[in-house]
Amino acid sequence: MTTMTAGLEAPFALARFDDGGRTVLGLVAGERIRALTPADLGAEDLNSFLADPDWDRLGDLAVTEGPWRSLDDVSLAAPVEPREVLQAGANYRTHVIQLIMGGLTKGDSTRTPEETRAHAEKIMDARAASGRPFFFVGLPQCVVGDAVPLVLPGYSETHDWELELAVVIGRRAFQVDREHAMDHVAGYTIVNDITTRDLLFPTDVGDIGADWYRAKNAPGFLPTGRFLVPAPFVDPTDLRVVLKLNGEVMQDATTAELIFDVPSLVSTASQTAPLNPGDLLLTGSPAGNGQHWKRFLRDGDVMTGTIQGLGAQVVRCVADGSVR
Repeated sequence: MTTMTAGLEAPFALARFDDGGRTVLGLVAGERIRALTPADLGAEDLNSFLADPDWDRLGDLAVTEGPWRSLDDVSLAAPVEPREVLQAGANYRTHVIQLIMGGLTKGDSTRTPEETRAHAEKIMDARAASGRPFFFVGLPQCVVGDAVPLVLPGYSETHDWELELAVVIGRRAFQVDREHAMDHVAGYTIVNDITTRDLLFPTDVGDIGADWYRAKNAPGFLPTGRFLVPAPFVDPTDLRVVLKLNGEVMQDATTAELIFDVPSLVSTASQTAPLNPGDLLLTGSPAGNGQHWKRFLRDGDVMTGTIQGLGAQVVRCVADGSVR
């Protein structure tokens, strides 16, 4: 069951919830939710609807009488069913500088702290000037709702948080330009991109590169927010992003700090392969990760992540307890 009010500014949003042992799509308005049938949607399923969303249709439904239920009476699942998950890397300047200063990335160990910071700032200036965001791929099977406990794999003690604004793709996007990129955005949700830091840059492969697969794709490592908020109700250019660990603020930034904004990310990602309805595109994480605080996730931790206008997620951490 949910234990938090919706916290939505939008007049309505989409969610998925458990209904007698099956996960169904629902319409959220205020503190209420109702199941949506294909007839309600005017489409066969969620991703078919997102391919050509009729938000006015759902807006009309949101103000009608019907089989509404309290949000507190249902268990919410992830509000999306992506076929692909793309994740933008190094997209907040201060975040990357903190990681480099904290010794996460490979570098010259002879530099002084001042030289390391200057080097990190030079790297980020070059990234911004290049006009080229970069991406890595996550596994859709890692996408879960925040009702699913985050099991911390026993093979590491460096599991970290990365709260991010996530773009939900609507109409198929392939080789679209920046000017038209937002025509392909259906909505937004919250994703916490969990990362196992000591697996990201393996020590046994020299300078070959990062192991994104092992560091970021354990079961449940992409917990989402509770709602898919339609794009017409969200201005992604300046949303406050806050993550609290056991009530203490760890991340607090705004999307105005993104090096590459949402249109740039969608356009660039679409140049290589099509983005399809329902796919997720994560925009990057701001400063304040566990690597910076020298404090990683532990059994019993509770993370509360909020993004302005998108509601909240509450992720509870539990120890693996198994030997791998």
